[in-house]
Amino acid sequence: MAGSALRVVSYPDVAAYLDAVGPFLIAREAEHNLLLGIAGTVRDYPDVYPGPKLFLAAMDGDEVITVASRTDPWRILLSETAHPEAVELFVPAAAGHGTPLPGVAGPPAPAARFARAFGAATGRAASRTMAERVFRLERVIPPPLPPGRWRSAELADVDRIAAWLVAFQAEAVPHDPPMRDVHEVVTAWVGGRRFVYLWEVDGKPVSLATASAPTPNGIRIGPVYTPPEQRGRGYARALTAAASQDQLDRGRRFCFLFTDLANPVSNRIYQQIGYEAVTDVDVWQFDAARGDRATLGG
Repeated sequence: MAGSALRVVSYPDVAAYLDAVGPFLIAREAEHNLLLGIAGTVRDYPDVYPGPKLFLAAMDGDEVITVASRTDPWRILLSETAHPEAVELFVPAAAGHGTPLPGVAGPPAPAARFARAFGAATGRAASRTMAERVFRLERVIPPPLPPGRWRSAELADVDRIAAWLVAFQAEAVPHDPPMRDVHEVVTAWVGGRRFVYLWEVDGKPVSLATASAPTPNGIRIGPVYTPPEQRGRGYARALTAAASQDQLDRGRRFCFLFTDLANPVSNRIYQQIGYEAVTDVDVWQFDAARGDRATLGG
């Protein structure tokens, strides 16, 4: 890597960003499904992420070597890269953007490099809070079916789904910013912004899955949630298989999902229905802000 040629480009909007870095991201579509999916959501549904956006690329001459994006108030996301050290170039822009940066997510080596560099620049300590794995599915392996059936969610399900989402976040992603206006969000999902699936037994929903943030050839499954009293009966596995098959039937080549490596059950059941591991993603959290802009002099 010719260090003298390195530069960071900040794109003014998502259209310019996708035009410039889209081929780089699509070349590893599964690994970059979150970056691609969020960019597509910003393009198609601007109101989903109303806060400031940050779209960055590190360039070696005219070659894209790594990419980052942020939709405030969420953490910054990093792409795959053969040059983990290049992500340090994103620190000044990330520290001076929007609300204080809560964290970073990306491949293990780049995420760790960014976390250390950001911490050194801002005085905010970083800790790794989650190790995730990205999975990709091209063909569903039908699982044994538990009692019940799947169906699409309806507006009458909004209260239940909203309560489940709050419980999911508290259990699975407690470091994420709290979801505001959760009923409004779920109403938009059910109204067509996402595919929302329920597994139902004797007329009662017992498990939830959604599909959203499509990429050029795929779509991400998640969150998947089953309330504790309904677990261990195969509902989540059956519903995830059904949701994945429905998306393939609609013309998607792939489905993607993220698992928490600390949860061996979920990692096992998704592989049982055809999901294959692609790459790992680490999530780092920064401690409370003490004034990022002041620390970096602007």
